Amino acid sequence: MEEQKQIRVMSVDDHPLLREGIVAVVNSQKDMQIVAQAASGSEAVEQYRKHRPEVVLMDLRLPDISGIDAMSSICKEFPEARVIVVTTVDGDAEIHRALAAGARGYVLKSMPPKDLVEVIRQVNAGKKRIPGEVAARLAEHFDGDSLTPREVEVLAQVASGNRNRDIADKLFITEETVKVHIKHIMEKLDAKDRTQAVSIGIRRGIIHL
Repeated sequence: MEEQKQIRVMSVDDHPLLREGIVAVVNSQKDMQIVAQAASGSEAVEQYRKHRPEVVLMDLRLPDISGIDAMSSICKEFPEARVIVVTTVDGDAEIHRALAAGARGYVLKSMPPKDLVEVIRQVNAGKKRIPGEVAARLAEHFDGDSLTPREVEVLAQVASGNRNRDIADKLFITEETVKVHIKHIMEKLDAKDRTQAVSIGIRRGIIHL
């Protein structure tokens, strides 16, 4: 009987313990093996070029560039790249960004190992895979108005503790314009005040502290 071709996998995570765990799970499967590992985004791009794995498991929080930026670089250079985001981040804005950058799958680190290897098989076969809990988080805000890039900037400034006058100075806009942006942000996020707007923004992955 002809031996089954193994799925060559690369794991990208800056936590050695988590990376070792993923390596153990993947290498325990007869039909797949880890061929490369990376602890940062730039290393991920470098390792991908070198090993050309069939599937990449990509964390979003990396020490240099984000997993989304690393994935964008890889997918731009290698459009056939199959990247699965493996993360603790379940904010809908983050999921949207990852999928827009080319992710073929998006799974949470809380997922059972047997489900993770199944996702690897499906993505390797050319399918997209987004588990129910992640899809539900996306659907929850699907109809919501998304913030404009300027509104995201203003919300990030609010999160840093800046007052309207400071924000106006930093972004070279009037204080009145800042107030209008904040009003729109609160309406779009369904927040009753600035503090709630910031906490919703962080929870949904629109801004990061």
